[in-house]
Parts: sequence; structure tokens; C-alpha cells
Amino acid sequence: MNKHLKEIHPLAWTIIIGTIFGRMATSMSIPFLSIYLIKTMGASPVETGMVVAVSSLIGVFASFYGGYISDRIGRRKVLIFSIFSWAIVFIGFAAANQIWMFFVMNALNGLCRAVFEPTSRAMLSDITKPENKLLVFNLRYAAINLGVVIGPLIGLQMGSAESGVPFLIAGAVYILYGIVLIIQFALQSEQVKLPSEDGGSKVSLREAFTVTSRDRTFIYVLIGSMFCVLGFGHFSSTLAQYLELSPQFEDGAKLFTYMLSLNAVVVLIVQYPLVRTFRKLPPAVSLMVGNVFVAGSFILFGMWDSWWAMLAGVVIFTIGEVLMFTLMDLLVDRIAKPELKGTYFGMMGFNNLGNVLAPLIGGALLTHFTAEQPLYIFIPIVLMTVCGIPFLLLAHVRLEHQDKHKVNHTVKEAT
Repeated sequence: MNKHLKEIHPLAWTIIIGTIFGRMATSMSIPFLSIYLIKTMGASPVETGMVVAVSSLIGVFASFYGGYISDRIGRRKVLIFSIFSWAIVFIGFAAANQIWMFFVMNALNGLCRAVFEPTSRAMLSDITKPENKLLVFNLRYAAINLGVVIGPLIGLQMGSAESGVPFLIAGAVYILYGIVLIIQFALQSEQVKLPSEDGGSKVSLREAFTVTSRDRTFIYVLIGSMFCVLGFGHFSSTLAQYLELSPQFEDGAKLFTYMLSLNAVVVLIVQYPLVRTFRKLPPAVSLMVGNVFVAGSFILFGMWDSWWAMLAGVVIFTIGEVLMFTLMDLLVDRIAKPELKGTYFGMMGFNNLGNVLAPLIGGALLTHFTAEQPLYIFIPIVLMTVCGIPFLLLAHVRLEHQDKHKVNHTVKEAT
């Protein structure tokens, strides 16, 4: 393990450590956005759902283009531009005082995330040896959750459900992150030669879309993961609103804060043993098992209305989350063509359609059935989540067939 850690590129460490502080700052504010809009701005569940959903809606369409642009003009330029733009967006959140302003800011938030995320993952892939990629992708995922452990607790103390100050802090953190990246790029300019820096990919946007959309294995993974993300998205949108609106819970914001922090703590505890157990199995199997756990957690959320049931549901949900997302980047990296790596990671942004639909569906369910009928809200969520399993199974079968074909071809060449 120590040997592999020493082999990780300094720029990769900068991205991983920056992810900790970036997510810490973001989770001080964004997870409370639903509650803030309802409590402070007087928004309805449907209005809140629309504001929350627009971030992912923009991400669905912008992520592919962001990943493609990083293949064409270079990861460095895209990372720097997107991260400083992100800082400006958080300052805009702090200044917003109308619901439509929050809608615009969250749309821009989704745009910045959609450009930055696939580019940073593609860069990590570019500068990491194949044998270390699983470690690096998991360190990045652990960094995300380490930030999420601390962020909501700080946000609660700062009154994120009622104050815009945490947005200003997030903006300052991203400005600092951007400055550090600029310095790191300058220090590593000679040592780091990325594929996208040498003239860029010559594939046109239309050709890139055609290549990825005709990759059937990738499309099955994309659709299957879309349903996984749909289930995952209900945690921070529908569940947060349910806890705030339900008469069974006196302080929904406080309970949701503890649930967010527990989620991140459990990720840090179970991630390594789970990855160690499942890394020998095909990644698509990990996603299918994770899907079942996430679906099961919503059954628990709907059947019992006590604190212990909510916290137990978080543990089950988190195990599913880890199984779904820790190996997803590795699976995409395995499927992606080298010259279109950024595009493939960007194309995965289409699975954010699940995050778009989650708050809209959840808001409609809460409006129609009210928070007093939790089973009518959460059972449909369970059924929608497990719809991803057939597509992931198809992807698994195709990958197994492709691997078998490669082995047979290698044997024939050897003989």
C-alpha cells in the first residue's frame, strides 16, 4: 500500500486534497438548500424540487460537452476556468434573495460541476499508472466523503438552513483551490504531458457522441447507473423535504444533518473492506448489489418514523452507495477509448438525469400524498431504483463475453 501511495503523482494528490476542502465547503450549504428554500424563502415542495433539479438537468447536457472540451483543448485550461467560475457561483448564492435567483445560481452550479468533475477524473486517469487507478479513484471518493463528514456539522452550527454565509465560505475555498492548482500546474509543467495537451483530440463533437452512443456496453452501464443515481438522488432531496415536513419529527433539519454526517462516516469505515471484497468481482456486479441496498434503505425510511430507523436506513443506504459508486469510475475507465477518455467520463454525466427526476418525482409525491403517508412516497422510489438492475446485468454479460473473446483471440495468436 505504501509503495502505491508513493507512486501517486503530486498533481493527483492536489486534486484529492482539494476535493476534501471543496466538498467540505459545498456540503456546508448545498445539502441544506431544500430546507433553506422552504423555511426561509417560503417555497413550496414543487418549487423547491425545480430549483434542486435544475443543477442536475444542466449537468446532464453539459457534462458530455465539458469532458469533450477537455479532450480537445486540454485538462488544465478547463479545470482552472471551471473552478474559478464555480467560486463566483457560490458568491452569487449568498447574494440571492429571490427563488428565481436560486434557480439561476443552481443551474450555473450544475454547469460548473458538469465541466469540472469529468475533467478532473480524466486527468487522474491520465497521470496514474493502471495498477494504481483503483486506489486513486477510491482516494478521491474517500476525499469527497471526508469533506461531507465535516461540512454539514459546520453548516448546522452556522445556520445554513437560514443563512447565506456558508455560500461565501464555499466561494473563498474554491478560489484558494484554483490558485493552488495554478501553482501546481506551473511546478509540474515539464513533468506532466497529458494526451489532451499535445494538439488535442481530432475527433469532432458529433463523432465523439456517435462513438460513445454506439458503444452498447457503455450505454447499458449508463442507463443502469441512471436508475442508481435516481435512487441516490432521493436521499438529499425527497428525504430531506420529508423530514422537514413530517409531523413525526420535531427538528427535521437537525436529524438530516446527523444523517448526512453518518452517511459520510460510514463511507469512510466501510469503503476499504467493501472495495477489497468486491474488487475481484466484475464492477457491474458491485453496482447491482449496491442498487439493491439503496432500494432497501428506502423501504426502511418509509416503514418506520423513529430516529433509530432513519439512522439504520442511512447505514444500509451508504453500503449501497459505496458499492454503486466506488467502482463506477474504474468501470468507465475500462470501457473508454484512450483518445476519448474525457468524453466517456463526460457522457456518464447523462446518468444525472436520475438526479433531475428525483426531486421532481419526490416533490410531486410529497404534494400528492403528503408527508403523513411515507409508504406511498417511498415504495415508488424503491420500484424505480431497482429498474437499473436489468441494464447492469446486460452490461455485465457483454463485458464477460468481450473478455472471453479477448482471451480466445490471444490464445489463437500465441498458437
